[in-house]
Amino acid sequence: MPSSTRPVQLRCNYLENPLAIHDAAPRLSWRLATDGRRGARQTAYRITVSTRRNGRPDLWNSGKVASDVTNHVAYEGTALASRQRAWWQVEVWDEKGRRSLSAPAYWEAGLLNASDWQGEWVGSALAGGPEASMPSPYVRTIFNVGAKPASARLYVTALGCFEFELNGQRVGQDAFTPGWTDYNKRVQYLAYDVTSLLKPGANAAGAILGDGWYAGRIGWRTRSYYGDRPKLRAQLVLTFADGATQVVATDGSWKVAFGPITESDIMFGETYDARRELPGWSTADFDDRAWLPVTTFPAPAITISPVLGHSVRATQELKPIAPAKKLNLWPEPVWIVDLGQNMVGRVRLKVKVPAGRILKLRFAEVLNPDGTLYVENLRGIRAADYYTAKGDPKGEVWEPRFTFHGFRYVELSGHPEELPADAITGIVLHSDTPRTGDFTCNDPLINQLQRNIDWGQRGNFLEVPTDCPQRNERLGWMGDAQVFCRTAAWNRDVAAFFHKWARDVADAQRADGAMPAVAPHVDGVTSDGGPAWADAAVICPWTMYLCYGDTALLAQHFAAMTRFIDFMERESIGLIRSHPDYKEWKGFGDWLALDGSGKVDGGTSKDLIGTAFFVYSTEIVVAVARMLGRTAEARRYRALAERVRRAYRQRYLTADGVVAGLTQTSYVLTLQFDLCPAALRPKLVAELIRDIEQRGWLLTTGFVSTSYVQNVLTRANRLDVAYKLLHQKKWPSWLYAVTQGATTIWERWDGWTQEKGFQDKGMNSFNHYAYGAIGAWLYAVVAGIELDPARPGYKHVCLQPRPGGEINRAQGHLETLHGKVASAWKLSAGRFEWTVTVPPNTTATARFPVPAGARIVEGGRALTRAAGISAVKATKAATTFKLVSGTYRFVATWK
Repeated sequence: MPSSTRPVQLRCNYLENPLAIHDAAPRLSWRLATDGRRGARQTAYRITVSTRRNGRPDLWNSGKVASDVTNHVAYEGTALASRQRAWWQVEVWDEKGRRSLSAPAYWEAGLLNASDWQGEWVGSALAGGPEASMPSPYVRTIFNVGAKPASARLYVTALGCFEFELNGQRVGQDAFTPGWTDYNKRVQYLAYDVTSLLKPGANAAGAILGDGWYAGRIGWRTRSYYGDRPKLRAQLVLTFADGATQVVATDGSWKVAFGPITESDIMFGETYDARRELPGWSTADFDDRAWLPVTTFPAPAITISPVLGHSVRATQELKPIAPAKKLNLWPEPVWIVDLGQNMVGRVRLKVKVPAGRILKLRFAEVLNPDGTLYVENLRGIRAADYYTAKGDPKGEVWEPRFTFHGFRYVELSGHPEELPADAITGIVLHSDTPRTGDFTCNDPLINQLQRNIDWGQRGNFLEVPTDCPQRNERLGWMGDAQVFCRTAAWNRDVAAFFHKWARDVADAQRADGAMPAVAPHVDGVTSDGGPAWADAAVICPWTMYLCYGDTALLAQHFAAMTRFIDFMERESIGLIRSHPDYKEWKGFGDWLALDGSGKVDGGTSKDLIGTAFFVYSTEIVVAVARMLGRTAEARRYRALAERVRRAYRQRYLTADGVVAGLTQTSYVLTLQFDLCPAALRPKLVAELIRDIEQRGWLLTTGFVSTSYVQNVLTRANRLDVAYKLLHQKKWPSWLYAVTQGATTIWERWDGWTQEKGFQDKGMNSFNHYAYGAIGAWLYAVVAGIELDPARPGYKHVCLQPRPGGEINRAQGHLETLHGKVASAWKLSAGRFEWTVTVPPNTTATARFPVPAGARIVEGGRALTRAAGISAVKATKAATTFKLVSGTYRFVATWK
């Protein structure tokens, strides 16, 4: 009998039908679609892999495997050759022995060997300089095709950025390809199916090149950090029905010219002269006799690797929320356009103006009191685009290609006429990580906080997890990513994104084991990130494992993790990391803490922070070693962690529960990482709360410890304090910025205040996600959805809302690898309503937060009689029970 449990959404290494897989044993995953019945689960599976769609399993047949595993099943079949496609299907058996077969899916191997690359690196003879940009080269070739190919693949990479075209059609919708890596070590490439874009006879292929991160500005540096001009390497591989192939690759026969993009800098902006456009430049009929031969370049000694995650794409368009305002400034009037949301990306300009008219677009996150752009926090970068009109009487539309800005407000100058309502449209750009979660409650300020968190993540997850998207920085700061990665995995599917970034981190590791502050590493930023920043190399992969259950990431980076732990052990003094006597970099402290020290790195000693994270990272490595079966390493690092913990207690803890420094940060870290004896925990909690209360229920914590505050209070059963902090509207607090109209998370608690105005312009981003780490607590504690570390990836779900404060209604949901888990509750006098969804093929433990004696029913039935519910246990504080998959509607009442 066919089953109503069907395998769907087949993925290979988190991607659907990927075209450039290099793993010899890629991980195969699927979900189960069911009819909604409770207890739907898989009891066995069989994977078949074939060289042909619906063909016999000539590459691999797993056989029937008695297992409920649906994620990260490693391929064990015949190794694929370069460019070979593998078709796969999965057959599953459900809990009643019924079976169902999936639709076919596939993955293709990429160019697995360096010798597979036939194309040369090509570009123009013109180069840019440290301050001088260059026009964007257009490169092209013509080739003949005898017959329509059965399939065609484009393999393409660039040092810089590219947009590729075939026969007048853009290939793909990705932006800033091939993305940012340390180009001294690695560049990524992409593969596209271009079969439909080719035709018999003459064809044309070409690309527009931009400076990107390779030749443009990055961080605080001048241009040309990696190289002085962009370069392209590409090859088309056409396969015909008879198996014959034709390769069209970049070489000296390609031609180059310059067109309308007279300047492209990923940070400063783009300049475009529409009068220089090249209509039809990527078609076979285009007259390229005036074009010059490309310059070819020797292949650099770097690795060409496939893209691992989701590329940057345009994901949303924003319209102005009000008519543009005209400001009569000198030397000319300007228009101010409000898009209503602090966003990251570019704008689409739509105008009808005379030929030769130069329009200037500037960008800002906030306005000055006089209505002009506040750009002082950009730290001197131009952040402006220029467009010279061609005078089309029908009007003209333009979007930049190779730059992005962080902004809510757009200033347009050069357009003295009335500005049409559709002249400016915001184009939102970010790594296209799919949305997976959301949280709402009865408090509109907290709902806006959640929206701000997601917008901050979208804007800063652009190729790498940056700190900010607007000023002369935009680097992959590891401390920011470390504190936020758990929240990131709630809002969006970031598994592949962090796989890619973990590779960047590994590329940036020093030979002695030190981990950097930013990845990719950039000179001028310390190559030893120090406490909480360097530790991201351990904490982020571990967090991804907890959220997605994938051990491959840990196995790939275990050696790098242990080298890092060994580095900390060698460089510590008496097992105290960042000891005051240490002569090298000691770290960033608790960055931007407001503990009265007057320093940006806070008043908590860096050695206390460093030693606390030394313990934490080492304990994570112990857990990874055990999971990977590395028992000797597990024993060694377990002993090291205990030794460091003893050193911490001896140096920073008194017998009566006082922590050195007496800062909120010192107490939070000691409690979060279990660095004090259990008997002292109540005293430390009391001291922490005393400090918070004396400050008017305000925090003094910075980037490092704020993400842990609510967890510490929740674990201590002091939800009253946790909710007071959540609802606090004075600064420093999460809601203060919301009350000031913020639409993203601010870098500083006091980025702007009524009393002082703007904070220090040298460091005052209004889109900086670190303090948005509170989002994980909203999902896990308020909505009540949490993973079980013993069964990661939400194979077992812990449903346990903890109502409190002014919240009487909340709901959250998360699209896990298994399906949707949801929790929605409503609290009123003597009544608690709770609806939960447990995904197919998973189980859950539910904790009902109602007093003893409460009457609980599900669908009108007592818990002991309702289907799918077992192990009911009531205590004074709550009732707990087990759930199989399905949707449940509970109601509890009490007097």
